[in-house]
Amino acid sequence: MAETGPLRFRVSAVQFSGRLLCWSLAAAMIAAALDAALHPHVRWWGALWPLPWWLAAGSALAWIALRAREKARRRPPGGGARSDWAQAA
Repeated sequence: MAETGPLRFRVSAVQFSGRLLCWSLAAAMIAAALDAALHPHVRWWGALWPLPWWLAAGSALAWIALRAREKARRRPPGGGARSDWAQAA
């Protein structure tokens, strides 16, 4: 693992995949807007602009799996709040 320091934060896998999802969606929307507005005719553009969409799909699947695992590990709180937990579920 990376060392923690003043500028380094511990990020869980769920948080990392969520952030990756957000940034890849932003990059995909920018690429789609560039494709629609500028109609680039360079050869490599046809392979480049779908990559953020594939990354978004992959990170969404990873986030779903990691979030489900995280929620399955969490136990309901004990005591009188258990009825509130069951009601919210």
